[in-house]
Amino acid sequence: MNSKFVSVATAAIMTVAAGAANAEPQAEVLHWWTSGGEAKSVAVLQQEFDGRGGTWTDMPVAGGGGDAAMTALRARVLAGNAPTAVQLKGPAIQEWYEEGVLADISSVAKANGWADVLPPSIANHMKCEDTWCAAPVNVHRIDWIWANADVLSRNGIKMPTTWAEFNAAAAKLQAAGVTPLAHGGQAWQDATVFEAVALGIGGADFFQKAFVDLDPATLKSDTMVKVFDQMRTMRGFVDSNFSGRDWNLATAMVMNGEAAFQIMGDWAKGEFLAAGKKPGVDFLCASTPGEGFLYNVDSFAMFSVDGKDKKDGQLLLAELIVGKNFQKVFNLNKGSIPARVDVALDEFDSCAHTSAKDMADSNKGGSLLPSYAHGMALRGAQAGAITDVVTAHFNSDMSSADAVKMLADAVANSL
Repeated sequence: MNSKFVSVATAAIMTVAAGAANAEPQAEVLHWWTSGGEAKSVAVLQQEFDGRGGTWTDMPVAGGGGDAAMTALRARVLAGNAPTAVQLKGPAIQEWYEEGVLADISSVAKANGWADVLPPSIANHMKCEDTWCAAPVNVHRIDWIWANADVLSRNGIKMPTTWAEFNAAAAKLQAAGVTPLAHGGQAWQDATVFEAVALGIGGADFFQKAFVDLDPATLKSDTMVKVFDQMRTMRGFVDSNFSGRDWNLATAMVMNGEAAFQIMGDWAKGEFLAAGKKPGVDFLCASTPGEGFLYNVDSFAMFSVDGKDKKDGQLLLAELIVGKNFQKVFNLNKGSIPARVDVALDEFDSCAHTSAKDMADSNKGGSLLPSYAHGMALRGAQAGAITDVVTAHFNSDMSSADAVKMLADAVANSL
């Protein structure tokens, strides 16, 4: 063979190899963090990734519940062009794993001791059989009630500790011309209020049996009728323009004093903080009436991709997500608390300290529960069946008894 040809070919191969070896980590990240506080939070991760030599391609899909993002994801996966990392959580992670499209990131998890710093219940959500396939970002509490401090003070109202107190406060506010409950008429927001009401009225054992175990007797129970009765009462406390409103716009109603309360996960706190509001001064936080703690863990699942640059990007992204610095900075912005148990909370506000204490107490007391409304407790078909009934009831004159019958039938048909 011509020696000149060999030397040229060898040089070309070495150039390609060097290029591959020096390829920067790449990550295309699909998420639905598009509101002010959320966008600020995800920007922290992007900056850390860029700072480690990576190239981040952002793929935000608006919609607080993530439904639109999941539609976009399925289209990408079916086209054989999955993103590098996708905001996923709960049983949805295992559903995608069963379709054979998730990557194994166990090497990062083991190298960084994830099993030692994550609560077992949270770690279990991140595993696919014996492998790690997702990285947890935080722990959100769902059953929060937020309030405009000035509105409550001017109307002589304290944060309610029972649903009867909430109803009385709401009636008083309504008489004063204030919208009692800021709410967005989207199915996932209806479900958020519903599960907080259900936990408060029925208790932890009731919630476990109804929305984790899907026990038919519990779904048909008199207690469930009472839950729908309270939802009917809540429907009378929202304004007439609630239909289709995004959750962060409902939060803004509380901020500007147009409404008094909002029942929403602690990402709402991220909106207050992003607007320069101070907890205990401008806004108040408390668990919704009743005992227990409903959690939602944001996480990123890593999808099978081709190319060393993308695979390296996944591993770097996973390392950063569970790293102490990101866990702290992200959650300070987002309103949640770190998934890691070894992150100091010195810089966190009073609401976060309340959340961390309540989570620890609920974990010991057996009332730490996965949110059904936010995809932590059930697979999509069952969760969707429940939410369909909840939102149908909330937006009609359906009786509580009819709603309970429809609920039991819908769950049975979804199994």
